[in-house]
Amino acid sequence: MQFKTRRQLIQGLMGAVAVTALALASFSVSAQSTWPSKPVKVIVPAPAGSSLDVIVRGMSETLKTRWGQPLVVENKPGAGGTIGMDAVAKSAPDGHTLGIGFNGPIAFGPFMFKKMAYDPAKDLIPVVLTTSQPNVLAVPASHPAQNFKEFVTWAKAQGDKVSYASVGQGSSSHLSMELLKTTAGFEATHVPFTGSPPAALSVAQNETQALLAVEPALLSLVQGGRLKLLAVTSPQRLPSRPDLPTVAEAGFAGFDALAWNGLFAPAGTPADVIQRINADVNAAMADPAFRQNMVKQGLIIGGGSAANFKSFIDSESRKWGAIITKAGIKID
Repeated sequence: MQFKTRRQLIQGLMGAVAVTALALASFSVSAQSTWPSKPVKVIVPAPAGSSLDVIVRGMSETLKTRWGQPLVVENKPGAGGTIGMDAVAKSAPDGHTLGIGFNGPIAFGPFMFKKMAYDPAKDLIPVVLTTSQPNVLAVPASHPAQNFKEFVTWAKAQGDKVSYASVGQGSSSHLSMELLKTTAGFEATHVPFTGSPPAALSVAQNETQALLAVEPALLSLVQGGRLKLLAVTSPQRLPSRPDLPTVAEAGFAGFDALAWNGLFAPAGTPADVIQRINADVNAAMADPAFRQNMVKQGLIIGGGSAANFKSFIDSESRKWGAIITKAGIKID
């Protein structure tokens, strides 16, 4: 097409813009009205039976009803959750593949790994916060401290003789204790284990003197009289343990260290599809049976908008990035 005058050129361009805008609007409406057109796959970067797996499967029936399509769970554990989240990042951005990510491969990884196969901030879209979970401070049942203040006093008196267990290098268990050490002003040597059972056993046997881990993983040893709990790392007390004070209540105002998880979509997924998934997952998490099941496992129900979740992740990345850098934590 040829334009003889500037006016004709401008009119032609304006017409092209209008056509393009109409086409994009039609695509957006089409994306929302036709999604989902097939089963929705949720990649879980952890084994079957893990808390992440339980969360996704727990809302699957509600989402199946709302979507008119089944929700398919695909477990892809390994490399601290990065294998599964990399698979999400490289999936087609059509809303039919999601992933449930957590602290490690989203907020911690960029500061700990020398190189990641994906960029969480660029390659993934936060959809909705699903749950969060605090750690609890466990010590041997025979430990002289009866509360967190007494533990800090005791730890300071030991100098560099204290060691603490964690459920793994670079885990929330590890980083939360590093934050606790900095906040309370005591020293302790990190001893990483592969998971909660061996870490908790090391404390029960007094091979290490403390551990921050999620409460359900410690319950059997607490009930068996081999561990005692001194504090919880959330801003509020746990509904399941209203007698257990928070670290903040012990005189360290503002202390907050949570393990969290949420749904993510590949970058490029249409905004209206993200909004639809967000709304439907919020509805699924409001189901009384789902909420009761999560509370039994010591989980705090999340929810909220996609924008709120992104802001939360940005804040968490800044907070934990500083802790990781200060502690010099690296995973090759």
